[in-house]
Amino acid sequence: MTQLSLTEIAPIITALAREAGSIALTYFRKISAETVESKGHLDLVTQADKDVEAFLTARLRKIFPKDGVFGEEGAAHEGSSGRLWVIDPIDGTFNFVRGNDQWAISIGLHEQSRPVFGVFYAPARDELFSGGDGIAATRNDAELPVRQGMDRGKASCGVGFHPIIPVDERLATLRFIMEDAGMTFRCCGSATMSLAEVARGEVDGYIGTGESSWDLMAALPILNQIGIQSTVDWASTDLRDKLRFACGTPEFLKLVSPLVPYGTKLSIPEDLIGSS
Repeated sequence: MTQLSLTEIAPIITALAREAGSIALTYFRKISAETVESKGHLDLVTQADKDVEAFLTARLRKIFPKDGVFGEEGAAHEGSSGRLWVIDPIDGTFNFVRGNDQWAISIGLHEQSRPVFGVFYAPARDELFSGGDGIAATRNDAELPVRQGMDRGKASCGVGFHPIIPVDERLATLRFIMEDAGMTFRCCGSATMSLAEVARGEVDGYIGTGESSWDLMAALPILNQIGIQSTVDWASTDLRDKLRFACGTPEFLKLVSPLVPYGTKLSIPEDLIGSS
């Protein structure tokens, strides 16, 4: 069987994301303490995370039997096609648990050592983003405009920190953003939803510290189509790495390059990374 093109894949994954969203919403409307577990301080997992990942894994393996699947909650299926589906069943679980609508289901396609296509869906907002190599970036089927430049007079940056990141490192990042770069900042508690803010033009870029590859895999190929670049060196990035990265317009990346140059690696003790 001939491998489907990205254009053929796009509507399939879009529909799959919406199905997964329906499952997640069922849990979101009746979330309780009994359905929440802790992976670490302020790092939570719910039954919804597990069930959404199980659903997506089963469907992806059925639709694309030769493709691999890799998920945040442990899904790991090695395929033979050279393509790998990377799943974050609920990015923003803490928000999910607290009843906040800033969470999303992320499905990204990794091929030839980089993300090439992605879909992410925020069910509580009914907001779906899609795009990738040769495929226009869209928000609820409307094409997103190309982003360029930045107005220093109203510059804004999204920020995100994994709970394992030491407080001093967080404060140093915020100090750079406010003092050195002269920007205000926003933190919504979900890398995917922060990248949606970049896509919508609500911020000029995003700086994430301690993010996982699955947090970015769907969003970055979409953003690439509208002129948003990132500092991630995918050729040297393992899918299980914790990342320190920036993404935004070229002007934004130049402004934050003293803090997050291209190819930046996360520098925290391995024992902390392993416990996350």
